[in-house]
Amino acid sequence: MINKRLIARLDIKGPNLIKGIQLEGLRKLGDPQVFADRYYAQGVDELLYIDIVASLYGRSKLTEIVRRAARDVFVPMTVGGGVRTVDDVKELLRAGADKVAINTAAVARPDLIREVAQRFGSQCMVLSVEAKQQAPGQWEVYTDCGRERSGLDVIEWVQRGIELGAGEILVTSIDKEGSRSGFDIGLTRAVAAVADVPIIASGGYGIPSHVKDVVNVGADAVAVADALHYNRITLPALRQSMREMDIPVRKVNV
Repeated sequence: MINKRLIARLDIKGPNLIKGIQLEGLRKLGDPQVFADRYYAQGVDELLYIDIVASLYGRSKLTEIVRRAARDVFVPMTVGGGVRTVDDVKELLRAGADKVAINTAAVARPDLIREVAQRFGSQCMVLSVEAKQQAPGQWEVYTDCGRERSGLDVIEWVQRGIELGAGEILVTSIDKEGSRSGFDIGLTRAVAAVADVPIIASGGYGIPSHVKDVVNVGADAVAVADALHYNRITLPALRQSMREMDIPVRKVNV
């Protein structure tokens, strides 16, 4: 069985790591490099950096943060926020990113997904989907870090993104983000039903059993933020809990 991945999510505003609830009410936590170093030492499988204001201001501040991280952190890094062109992707990859997550620009111009996949490979193109429930079994895609409605149905958009070349789907539940109440199981199940590429579930982690719940409906990886940032759990402890729940994870010596 394929190992499930533990990903530390780092939301960035300017030079700072921040954390909010439902992508709002932001609190500064400090230098993201300090946190990245900690998670790397604890055996994290991947890092996910998201510039949460890049789409608003039309620019990303992540290049230098990623370049700095790449000197000391040797796990895959996915970077998103403010990525609008193939050249933006090229710059982030040169800085040390392994994959690029795109949401707002892909909604505005879906062909960008194909262009990135053809130039750098589907494994590099992560479709980032910010989802908000509108009715039972129905979710809408939001852009600009959860601020703007797109009118797109999440499931239809995921299908189209995969057809265009997305090699992975990052699904962030706006409703669950920062709630510590568990991942959106219905959302993940619905996405998994139409996706033949890996799915990262983000938003809602509270306790280890939440990981089992979302893995059981199709998640290939989970992105955890505030539980790690606030030291409510360490990565070795979470990895051990997953083993005890019979969830396959990578063996790590820390």
